Amino acid sequence: MHKLWMVLCLAGLLSLACGADLGSSAAYATATSDAPETGVITPAAVLSPQAVYYVAPPPQGNDANLGGIDSPWATLQHAVDSVHPGDTILVQSGTYAGTRIERSGTQDAWITLRAAPDAAVLVNAPGPNNVHGSIIEIETWEGDGTVSYWIIAGFEVAGAPSWGIDSRGNEDAHNHHIHITGNVVHDNGLESGRTGIFAAFTSDVLIEGNESYHNGEHGIYVNNSSDRFTVRGNRLHDNANCGLHLNGDWGMGGDGILSGGLVENNIIYNNGAGIDGSGGGGAAINMDGVTDSLLRNNLLYNNHATGIAVFNIDGAVCSQNNRLLHNTILMPADGRWGILIAGAACANNEITNNIIYSDHNWRGSINLAEGAPQGFRSDYNVVVGRFTTDDGTVIDLASWQALGYDTHSLVAAPGDLFIDPIGYDFHLLAGSPAVDQGTAAGVTADLDGNRRPVGNGYDIGAYEYQSGEPPLLTEAIFLPLVMQTLERITQY
Repeated sequence: MHKLWMVLCLAGLLSLACGADLGSSAAYATATSDAPETGVITPAAVLSPQAVYYVAPPPQGNDANLGGIDSPWATLQHAVDSVHPGDTILVQSGTYAGTRIERSGTQDAWITLRAAPDAAVLVNAPGPNNVHGSIIEIETWEGDGTVSYWIIAGFEVAGAPSWGIDSRGNEDAHNHHIHITGNVVHDNGLESGRTGIFAAFTSDVLIEGNESYHNGEHGIYVNNSSDRFTVRGNRLHDNANCGLHLNGDWGMGGDGILSGGLVENNIIYNNGAGIDGSGGGGAAINMDGVTDSLLRNNLLYNNHATGIAVFNIDGAVCSQNNRLLHNTILMPADGRWGILIAGAACANNEITNNIIYSDHNWRGSINLAEGAPQGFRSDYNVVVGRFTTDDGTVIDLASWQALGYDTHSLVAAPGDLFIDPIGYDFHLLAGSPAVDQGTAAGVTADLDGNRRPVGNGYDIGAYEYQSGEPPLLTEAIFLPLVMQTLERITQY
Protein backbone atom coordinates (compact mmCIF):
# COMPACT_ATOMS: atom_id res chain seq x y z
CA MET A 1 0.00 0.00 0.00
CA HIS A 2 2.90 2.34 0.72
CA LYS A 3 4.23 1.86 -2.80
CA LEU A 4 0.83 2.56 -4.32
CA TRP A 5 0.53 5.74 -2.26
CA MET A 6 3.91 6.91 -3.56
CA VAL A 7 2.88 6.18 -7.14
CA LEU A 8 -0.26 8.23 -6.73
CA CYS A 9 1.69 11.11 -5.26
CA LEU A 10 4.17 11.04 -8.13
CA ALA A 11 1.30 11.01 -10.64
CA GLY A 12 -0.41 13.97 -9.02
CA LEU A 13 -3.72 12.16 -8.59
CA LEU A 14 -4.17 12.82 -4.89
CA SER A 15 -4.24 16.57 -4.62
CA LEU A 16 -4.83 16.71 -0.88
CA ALA A 17 -2.16 14.16 0.01
CA CYS A 18 0.47 15.26 -2.50
CA GLY A 19 -0.24 18.90 -3.16
CA ALA A 20 -0.92 18.54 -6.90
CA ASP A 21 -2.96 21.32 -8.46
CA LEU A 22 -5.86 19.55 -10.13
CA GLY A 23 -7.40 22.94 -10.68
CA SER A 24 -5.05 23.30 -13.65
CA SER A 25 -6.60 21.55 -16.64
CA ALA A 26 -3.22 21.32 -18.36
CA ALA A 27 -1.63 19.68 -15.34
CA TYR A 28 -4.60 17.36 -14.98
CA ALA A 29 -4.54 16.29 -18.62
CA THR A 30 -0.80 15.62 -18.44
CA ALA A 31 -1.02 13.66 -15.22
CA THR A 32 -3.82 11.44 -16.46
CA SER A 33 -3.02 11.12 -20.15
CA ASP A 34 -4.36 7.86 -21.53
CA ALA A 35 -3.10 7.94 -25.10
CA PRO A 36 -2.16 4.57 -26.55
CA GLU A 37 1.47 3.81 -27.24
CA THR A 38 2.44 5.61 -30.48
CA GLY A 39 5.57 7.04 -32.01
CA VAL A 40 4.94 10.41 -30.37
CA ILE A 41 7.98 11.42 -28.35
CA THR A 42 9.70 14.70 -27.51
CA PRO A 43 12.97 14.66 -29.43
CA ALA A 44 15.98 15.64 -27.36
CA ALA A 45 17.32 17.58 -30.34
CA VAL A 46 14.47 20.08 -30.00
CA LEU A 47 15.69 20.99 -26.53
CA SER A 48 19.43 20.92 -27.27
CA PRO A 49 20.28 20.99 -30.98
CA GLN A 50 23.84 20.13 -31.89
CA ALA A 51 24.00 23.03 -34.35
CA VAL A 52 21.58 25.66 -35.65
CA TYR A 53 21.72 26.79 -39.27
CA TYR A 54 19.78 29.51 -41.06
CA VAL A 55 18.18 30.01 -44.46
CA ALA A 56 17.20 33.41 -45.89
CA PRO A 57 16.26 34.70 -49.35
CA PRO A 58 18.94 36.27 -51.57
CA PRO A 59 20.79 38.50 -51.53
CA GLN A 60 21.47 37.80 -47.85
CA GLY A 61 21.08 34.08 -48.35
CA ASN A 62 23.66 32.28 -50.44
CA ASP A 63 24.38 28.56 -50.55
CA ALA A 64 28.10 29.38 -50.61
CA ASN A 65 27.75 30.82 -47.09
CA LEU A 66 28.44 28.90 -43.89
CA GLY A 67 24.80 28.82 -42.80
CA GLY A 68 25.18 30.97 -39.69
CA ILE A 69 22.74 33.64 -38.60
CA ASP A 70 24.88 36.29 -40.32
CA SER A 71 25.74 34.09 -43.31
CA PRO A 72 22.59 32.09 -44.09
CA TRP A 73 22.08 29.63 -46.90
CA ALA A 74 19.57 30.48 -49.63
CA THR A 75 17.74 27.23 -50.40
CA LEU A 76 15.97 24.56 -48.41
CA GLN A 77 17.52 21.85 -50.58
CA HIS A 78 21.07 22.89 -49.75
CA ALA A 79 20.17 23.14 -46.08
CA VAL A 80 18.67 19.65 -45.75
CA ASP A 81 21.60 18.17 -47.69
CA SER A 82 24.14 19.84 -45.40
CA VAL A 83 22.94 19.12 -41.87
CA HIS A 84 23.61 16.15 -39.60
CA PRO A 85 21.63 14.33 -36.88
CA GLY A 86 20.71 16.69 -34.07
CA ASP A 87 20.87 19.86 -36.17
CA THR A 88 18.15 22.48 -36.59
CA ILE A 89 17.45 24.58 -39.68
CA LEU A 90 15.64 27.89 -39.07
CA VAL A 91 14.12 29.48 -42.14
CA GLN A 92 13.69 33.25 -42.20
CA SER A 93 10.72 35.07 -43.74
CA GLY A 94 10.42 34.77 -47.49
CA THR A 95 9.19 32.65 -50.37
CA TYR A 96 11.06 29.46 -51.24
CA ALA A 97 11.05 26.44 -53.49
CA GLY A 98 10.55 23.16 -51.71
CA THR A 99 12.93 20.31 -51.00
CA ARG A 100 13.42 16.56 -51.06
CA ILE A 101 14.72 15.14 -47.76
CA GLU A 102 16.74 11.93 -48.14
CA ARG A 103 18.93 11.70 -45.05
CA SER A 104 17.87 10.73 -41.52
CA GLY A 105 18.32 11.81 -37.97
CA THR A 106 18.66 9.30 -35.17
CA GLN A 107 16.50 8.34 -32.21
CA ASP A 108 18.57 10.58 -29.93
CA ALA A 109 19.33 13.28 -32.50
CA TRP A 110 16.39 14.37 -34.63
CA ILE A 111 16.79 16.89 -37.45
CA THR A 112 14.46 19.91 -37.48
CA LEU A 113 13.40 22.02 -40.45
CA ARG A 114 11.19 24.83 -39.27
CA ALA A 115 10.25 28.46 -39.75
CA ALA A 116 12.25 30.77 -37.51
CA PRO A 117 10.36 32.35 -34.60
CA ASP A 118 7.88 34.96 -35.88
CA ALA A 119 8.90 34.27 -39.49
CA ALA A 120 6.37 34.04 -42.33
CA VAL A 121 7.68 31.36 -44.66
CA LEU A 122 5.85 30.43 -47.87
CA VAL A 123 7.01 27.34 -49.74
CA ASN A 124 5.09 27.31 -53.00
CA ALA A 125 6.86 25.21 -55.64
CA PRO A 126 8.60 21.82 -55.85
CA GLY A 127 12.33 21.91 -55.23
CA PRO A 128 15.00 21.01 -57.80
CA ASN A 129 15.35 17.41 -56.55
CA ASN A 130 11.64 16.69 -56.10
CA VAL A 131 10.20 13.68 -57.91
CA HIS A 132 6.41 13.69 -57.38
CA GLY A 133 5.47 17.31 -57.92
CA SER A 134 5.15 17.74 -54.16
CA ILE A 135 6.60 20.69 -52.30
CA ILE A 136 8.26 18.99 -49.30
CA GLU A 137 9.16 15.36 -50.09
CA ILE A 138 10.50 13.09 -47.36
CA GLU A 139 11.68 10.05 -49.25
CA THR A 140 14.63 8.07 -50.59
CA TRP A 141 14.76 4.94 -52.69
CA GLU A 142 18.43 4.39 -51.92
CA GLY A 143 20.03 2.33 -49.15
CA ASP A 144 17.42 1.02 -46.71
CA GLY A 145 14.78 3.11 -48.44
CA THR A 146 13.71 5.12 -45.40
CA VAL A 147 13.91 8.56 -43.88
CA SER A 148 13.40 8.95 -40.15
CA TYR A 149 13.56 11.32 -37.19
CA TRP A 150 12.61 14.61 -38.83
CA ILE A 151 10.46 17.53 -37.66
CA ILE A 152 8.81 19.76 -40.29
CA ALA A 153 7.18 22.76 -38.64
CA GLY A 154 5.76 26.22 -39.12
CA PHE A 155 5.53 26.59 -42.91
CA GLU A 156 2.85 27.75 -45.29
CA VAL A 157 2.84 25.14 -48.06
CA ALA A 158 0.71 26.01 -51.07
CA GLY A 159 0.30 25.59 -54.79
CA ALA A 160 1.84 22.14 -55.33
CA PRO A 161 1.02 20.40 -58.60
CA SER A 162 0.57 17.28 -56.44
CA TRP A 163 0.94 16.85 -52.68
CA GLY A 164 1.91 19.60 -50.23
CA ILE A 165 3.95 17.69 -47.60
CA ASP A 166 4.71 14.16 -48.75
CA SER A 167 6.39 11.35 -46.72
CA ARG A 168 6.92 7.94 -48.37
CA GLY A 169 8.78 4.81 -47.40
CA ASN A 170 8.20 1.52 -49.19
CA GLU A 171 6.49 -1.78 -48.43
CA ASP A 172 9.70 -3.40 -47.15
CA ALA A 173 11.03 -0.49 -45.11
CA HIS A 174 8.86 2.32 -43.76
CA ASN A 175 9.78 5.89 -43.09
CA HIS A 176 9.31 6.41 -39.37
CA HIS A 177 9.22 9.04 -36.65
CA ILE A 178 8.30 11.98 -38.86
CA HIS A 179 6.64 14.91 -37.07
CA ILE A 180 4.64 17.35 -39.23
CA THR A 181 3.49 20.12 -36.93
CA GLY A 182 2.08 23.62 -37.05
CA ASN A 183 1.98 24.07 -40.82
CA VAL A 184 -0.66 25.74 -42.98
CA VAL A 185 -1.15 23.59 -46.09
CA HIS A 186 -3.58 24.70 -48.77
CA ASP A 187 -4.49 24.81 -52.45
CA ASN A 188 -2.37 21.81 -53.38
CA GLY A 189 -3.21 19.29 -56.09
CA LEU A 190 -6.21 21.23 -57.34
CA GLU A 191 -5.87 19.95 -60.90
CA SER A 192 -4.33 16.55 -60.10
CA GLY A 193 -6.67 15.70 -57.21
CA ARG A 194 -3.94 15.39 -54.56
CA THR A 195 -3.73 15.84 -50.81
CA GLY A 196 -2.37 18.48 -48.44
CA ILE A 197 -0.42 16.23 -46.02
CA PHE A 198 0.39 12.72 -47.24
CA ALA A 199 2.06 9.85 -45.34
CA ALA A 200 2.57 6.50 -47.11
CA PHE A 201 4.49 3.58 -45.60
CA THR A 202 5.33 5.94 -42.74
CA SER A 203 5.00 4.50 -39.24
CA ASP A 204 5.08 6.43 -35.98
CA VAL A 205 4.08 9.60 -37.79
CA LEU A 206 2.77 12.59 -35.83
CA ILE A 207 0.62 15.08 -37.74
CA GLU A 208 -0.32 17.74 -35.21
CA GLY A 209 -1.57 21.31 -35.07
CA ASN A 210 -1.74 21.86 -38.82
CA GLU A 211 -4.39 23.63 -40.86
CA SER A 212 -5.00 21.86 -44.17
CA TYR A 213 -7.65 23.25 -46.49
CA HIS A 214 -8.84 23.64 -50.07
CA ASN A 215 -6.72 20.79 -51.39
CA GLY A 216 -7.73 18.78 -54.44
CA GLU A 217 -8.19 15.54 -52.50
CA HIS A 218 -7.95 15.20 -48.71
CA GLY A 219 -6.72 17.43 -45.92
CA ILE A 220 -4.60 14.59 -44.48
CA TYR A 221 -4.06 11.15 -46.02
CA VAL A 222 -2.36 8.37 -44.01
CA ASN A 223 -2.06 5.15 -45.99
CA ASN A 224 -0.02 2.14 -47.13
CA SER A 225 0.24 0.12 -43.92
CA SER A 226 1.38 3.05 -41.77
CA ASP A 227 1.10 1.95 -38.13
CA ARG A 228 1.01 3.87 -34.84
CA PHE A 229 -0.07 7.12 -36.49
CA THR A 230 -1.17 10.13 -34.46
CA VAL A 231 -3.38 12.83 -36.01
CA ARG A 232 -4.04 15.44 -33.34
CA GLY A 233 -5.28 19.00 -33.05
CA ASN A 234 -5.55 19.73 -36.77
CA ARG A 235 -8.09 21.96 -38.50
CA LEU A 236 -9.16 20.30 -41.76
CA HIS A 237 -11.69 22.10 -43.92
CA ASP A 238 -12.95 22.80 -47.42
CA ASN A 239 -11.07 19.91 -48.99
CA ALA A 240 -12.61 18.35 -52.08
CA ASN A 241 -12.76 14.86 -50.63
CA CYS A 242 -12.08 13.80 -47.02
CA GLY A 243 -10.88 15.84 -44.13
CA LEU A 244 -8.87 12.78 -42.99
CA HIS A 245 -8.50 9.63 -45.08
CA LEU A 246 -7.02 6.52 -43.41
CA ASN A 247 -6.42 3.71 -45.90
CA GLY A 248 -4.48 0.46 -45.48
CA ASP A 249 -4.18 0.26 -49.28
CA TRP A 250 -3.41 -3.44 -49.61
CA GLY A 251 -2.92 -3.21 -53.37
CA MET A 252 0.22 -1.12 -52.86
CA GLY A 253 2.00 -3.84 -50.85
CA GLY A 254 2.60 -4.30 -47.15
CA ASP A 255 -0.02 -5.81 -44.88
CA GLY A 256 -2.71 -3.35 -45.97
CA ILE A 257 -3.62 -2.44 -42.38
CA LEU A 258 -3.25 0.76 -40.38
CA SER A 259 -3.10 -0.19 -36.71
CA GLY A 260 -2.54 1.42 -33.33
CA GLY A 261 -3.62 4.90 -34.38
CA LEU A 262 -4.82 7.89 -32.36
CA VAL A 263 -7.07 10.55 -33.91
CA GLU A 264 -8.00 13.23 -31.39
CA ASN A 265 -8.94 16.87 -30.91
CA ASN A 266 -9.32 17.62 -34.62
CA ILE A 267 -11.88 20.09 -36.01
CA ILE A 268 -13.08 18.94 -39.42
CA TYR A 269 -15.67 20.85 -41.46
CA ASN A 270 -16.92 21.75 -44.96
CA ASN A 271 -15.23 18.78 -46.64
CA GLY A 272 -16.55 16.39 -49.26
CA ALA A 273 -18.21 18.78 -51.70
CA GLY A 274 -15.86 17.86 -54.57
CA ILE A 275 -13.37 20.07 -56.31
CA ASP A 276 -16.11 22.09 -58.02
CA GLY A 277 -18.63 22.01 -55.17
CA SER A 278 -20.91 19.58 -56.98
CA GLY A 279 -20.59 16.85 -54.32
CA GLY A 280 -19.29 13.31 -54.48
CA GLY A 281 -16.52 13.69 -51.89
CA GLY A 282 -15.56 11.32 -49.08
CA ALA A 283 -16.31 11.27 -45.37
CA ALA A 284 -14.98 13.76 -42.86
CA ILE A 285 -13.01 10.76 -41.51
CA ASN A 286 -12.63 7.68 -43.73
CA MET A 287 -11.40 4.42 -42.15
CA ASP A 288 -10.51 1.66 -44.64
CA GLY A 289 -8.47 -1.21 -43.20
CA VAL A 290 -7.98 0.56 -39.85
CA THR A 291 -7.67 -1.57 -36.69
CA ASP A 292 -7.12 -1.11 -32.97
CA SER A 293 -7.31 2.66 -33.14
CA LEU A 294 -8.90 5.37 -31.01
CA LEU A 295 -10.90 8.38 -32.25
CA ARG A 296 -11.81 10.82 -29.48
CA ASN A 297 -12.76 14.45 -28.93
CA ASN A 298 -13.11 15.27 -32.63
CA LEU A 299 -15.58 17.92 -33.82
CA LEU A 300 -17.09 17.26 -37.26
CA TYR A 301 -19.67 19.58 -38.79
CA ASN A 302 -21.08 20.64 -42.15
CA ASN A 303 -19.29 17.87 -44.05
CA HIS A 304 -21.13 16.94 -47.20
CA ALA A 305 -20.64 13.17 -47.32
CA THR A 306 -20.54 10.82 -44.28
CA GLY A 307 -19.28 11.89 -40.85
CA ILE A 308 -17.13 8.85 -39.93
CA ALA A 309 -17.08 5.94 -42.40
CA VAL A 310 -15.82 2.54 -41.17
CA PHE A 311 -15.49 0.19 -44.14
CA ASN A 312 -13.33 -1.98 -46.40
CA ILE A 313 -12.49 -1.26 -50.03
CA ASP A 314 -8.70 -0.96 -50.42
CA GLY A 315 -7.60 -2.13 -46.97
CA ALA A 316 -6.74 -5.76 -46.24
CA VAL A 317 -9.52 -6.03 -43.64
CA CYS A 318 -12.76 -4.34 -42.76
CA SER A 319 -11.94 -1.69 -40.15
CA GLN A 320 -12.30 -3.30 -36.72
CA ASN A 321 -11.50 -3.08 -33.00
CA ASN A 322 -11.76 0.71 -33.07
CA ARG A 323 -13.21 2.99 -30.39
CA LEU A 324 -15.12 6.17 -31.28
CA LEU A 325 -15.42 8.16 -28.05
CA HIS A 326 -16.66 11.66 -27.17
CA ASN A 327 -16.90 12.94 -30.74
CA THR A 328 -19.41 15.59 -31.86
CA ILE A 329 -20.73 14.87 -35.37
CA LEU A 330 -23.25 17.23 -36.98
CA MET A 331 -24.40 16.45 -40.50
CA PRO A 332 -25.97 19.08 -42.79
CA ALA A 333 -29.09 18.63 -44.88
CA ASP A 334 -27.00 17.56 -47.90
CA GLY A 335 -24.85 15.14 -45.89
CA ARG A 336 -25.05 11.39 -45.43
CA TRP A 337 -25.13 9.36 -42.20
CA GLY A 338 -23.33 10.48 -39.06
CA ILE A 339 -21.49 7.15 -38.66
CA LEU A 340 -21.36 4.34 -41.21
CA ILE A 341 -20.30 0.79 -40.31
CA ALA A 342 -20.26 -0.55 -43.85
CA GLY A 343 -19.52 -4.25 -43.59
CA ALA A 344 -20.49 -7.24 -41.46
CA ALA A 345 -16.76 -8.04 -41.16
CA CYS A 346 -16.12 -4.66 -39.47
CA ALA A 347 -16.15 -6.33 -36.06
CA ASN A 348 -15.76 -5.06 -32.50
CA ASN A 349 -16.16 -1.35 -33.15
CA GLU A 350 -17.43 0.82 -30.29
CA ILE A 351 -19.42 4.08 -30.41
CA THR A 352 -19.68 5.65 -26.93
CA ASN A 353 -20.35 9.16 -25.58
CA ASN A 354 -20.81 10.77 -29.01
CA ILE A 355 -23.24 13.42 -30.20
CA ILE A 356 -24.48 12.32 -33.64
CA TYR A 357 -27.03 14.59 -35.28
CA SER A 358 -28.24 15.05 -38.85
CA ASP A 359 -30.32 17.71 -40.58
CA HIS A 360 -30.94 15.39 -43.54
CA ASN A 361 -34.61 14.69 -44.12
CA TRP A 362 -34.31 10.92 -43.64
CA ARG A 363 -30.69 9.96 -42.96
CA GLY A 364 -29.64 10.01 -39.32
CA SER A 365 -27.15 8.86 -36.72
CA ILE A 366 -25.85 5.33 -37.49
CA ASN A 367 -25.95 3.22 -40.64
CA LEU A 368 -25.07 -0.33 -39.55
CA ALA A 369 -24.22 -3.00 -42.09
CA GLU A 370 -26.80 -5.65 -42.73
CA GLY A 371 -25.88 -8.74 -40.73
CA ALA A 372 -24.94 -6.93 -37.49
CA PRO A 373 -21.12 -6.89 -37.23
CA GLN A 374 -19.83 -9.07 -34.40
CA GLY A 375 -19.05 -7.22 -31.20
CA PHE A 376 -20.58 -3.91 -32.31
CA ARG A 377 -21.28 -1.69 -29.28
CA SER A 378 -23.08 1.65 -29.19
CA ASP A 379 -24.39 3.43 -26.10
CA TYR A 380 -24.49 6.65 -24.07
CA ASN A 381 -24.83 8.76 -27.19
CA VAL A 382 -26.99 11.78 -27.99
CA VAL A 383 -28.62 11.05 -31.33
CA VAL A 384 -31.24 12.02 -33.84
CA GLY A 385 -33.82 9.23 -33.79
CA ARG A 386 -33.05 7.72 -37.21
CA PHE A 387 -31.03 4.54 -37.81
CA THR A 388 -30.76 1.83 -40.45
CA THR A 389 -29.47 -1.74 -40.60
CA ASP A 390 -29.88 -2.23 -44.36
CA ASP A 391 -28.87 1.15 -45.82
CA GLY A 392 -32.48 1.84 -46.66
CA THR A 393 -35.14 1.15 -44.04
CA VAL A 394 -35.08 3.85 -41.37
CA ILE A 395 -36.03 2.93 -37.80
CA ASP A 396 -36.46 5.08 -34.68
CA LEU A 397 -34.51 4.93 -31.44
CA ALA A 398 -36.93 2.55 -29.74
CA SER A 399 -36.65 0.05 -32.60
CA TRP A 400 -32.87 0.45 -32.61
CA GLN A 401 -32.77 -0.17 -28.85
CA ALA A 402 -34.82 -3.33 -29.36
CA LEU A 403 -31.81 -4.65 -31.30
CA GLY A 404 -29.67 -4.17 -28.18
CA TYR A 405 -28.00 -0.87 -29.04
CA ASP A 406 -27.94 2.55 -27.34
CA THR A 407 -29.90 1.49 -24.27
CA HIS A 408 -28.82 4.61 -22.36
CA SER A 409 -28.81 7.01 -25.32
CA LEU A 410 -31.20 9.91 -25.83
CA VAL A 411 -32.57 12.14 -28.57
CA ALA A 412 -31.84 15.87 -28.58
CA ALA A 413 -31.49 18.73 -31.07
CA PRO A 414 -28.59 21.20 -31.47
CA GLY A 415 -30.59 24.13 -30.08
CA ASP A 416 -30.95 22.29 -26.78
CA LEU A 417 -27.36 21.04 -26.70
CA PHE A 418 -25.02 23.84 -27.71
CA ILE A 419 -24.28 27.47 -26.91
CA ASP A 420 -24.63 28.68 -30.51
CA PRO A 421 -24.93 25.99 -33.19
CA ILE A 422 -25.77 28.58 -35.86
CA GLY A 423 -22.51 30.38 -35.07
CA TYR A 424 -20.60 27.07 -34.82
CA ASP A 425 -20.01 27.22 -31.09
CA PHE A 426 -20.58 23.63 -30.05
CA HIS A 427 -19.66 23.96 -26.38
CA LEU A 428 -22.42 22.60 -24.19
CA LEU A 429 -25.09 24.81 -22.68
CA ALA A 430 -25.70 24.80 -18.98
CA GLY A 431 -28.44 22.23 -18.57
CA SER A 432 -27.67 20.60 -21.92
CA PRO A 433 -29.07 17.04 -22.15
CA ALA A 434 -25.50 15.87 -22.82
CA VAL A 435 -24.18 17.06 -19.44
CA ASP A 436 -23.35 14.25 -16.99
CA GLN A 437 -25.10 11.66 -19.19
CA GLY A 438 -22.02 9.82 -20.47
CA THR A 439 -20.11 6.90 -19.03
CA ALA A 440 -16.48 6.41 -18.01
CA ALA A 441 -14.56 5.49 -21.17
CA GLY A 442 -10.99 6.35 -20.20
CA VAL A 443 -11.01 9.88 -21.68
CA THR A 444 -9.81 12.38 -19.07
CA ALA A 445 -9.70 15.64 -21.08
CA ASP A 446 -11.88 17.24 -23.74
CA LEU A 447 -11.25 18.97 -27.06
CA ASP A 448 -10.16 22.16 -25.27
CA GLY A 449 -7.85 20.26 -22.92
CA ASN A 450 -10.20 20.73 -19.99
CA ARG A 451 -10.45 17.86 -17.55
CA ARG A 452 -13.11 15.18 -17.65
CA PRO A 453 -15.32 14.75 -15.74
CA VAL A 454 -16.61 17.97 -14.22
CA GLY A 455 -19.68 17.73 -12.02
CA ASN A 456 -21.45 14.45 -11.36
CA GLY A 457 -20.44 12.52 -14.47
CA TYR A 458 -18.92 12.50 -17.93
CA ASP A 459 -20.47 14.72 -20.57
CA ILE A 460 -21.33 13.38 -24.02
CA GLY A 461 -19.58 14.90 -27.04
CA ALA A 462 -16.25 16.58 -27.70
CA TYR A 463 -16.62 19.22 -24.96
CA GLU A 464 -17.05 18.87 -21.21
CA TYR A 465 -19.25 21.56 -19.71
CA GLN A 466 -17.06 23.65 -17.40
CA SER A 467 -19.18 24.47 -14.39
CA GLY A 468 -16.23 25.26 -12.17
CA GLU A 469 -17.01 22.28 -9.95
CA PRO A 470 -14.24 19.76 -9.23
CA PRO A 471 -14.77 16.21 -10.45
CA LEU A 472 -16.21 13.77 -7.97
CA LEU A 473 -13.55 11.09 -7.47
CA THR A 474 -15.92 8.18 -7.39
CA GLU A 475 -14.59 4.65 -7.66
CA ALA A 476 -15.64 4.46 -11.32
CA ILE A 477 -13.57 7.56 -12.12
CA PHE A 478 -10.68 7.18 -9.69
CA LEU A 479 -9.65 3.56 -10.27
CA PRO A 480 -9.16 3.88 -14.06
CA LEU A 481 -6.85 6.86 -13.44
CA VAL A 482 -4.83 4.82 -10.95
CA MET A 483 -4.47 1.90 -13.36
CA GLN A 484 -3.43 4.16 -16.26
CA THR A 485 -0.75 5.74 -14.10
CA LEU A 486 0.58 2.41 -12.88
CA GLU A 487 0.80 1.10 -16.44
CA ARG A 488 2.68 4.19 -17.56
CA ILE A 489 5.18 4.12 -14.70
CA THR A 490 5.94 0.42 -15.14
CA GLN A 491 7.04 1.14 -18.72
CA TYR A 492 10.09 3.06 -17.52
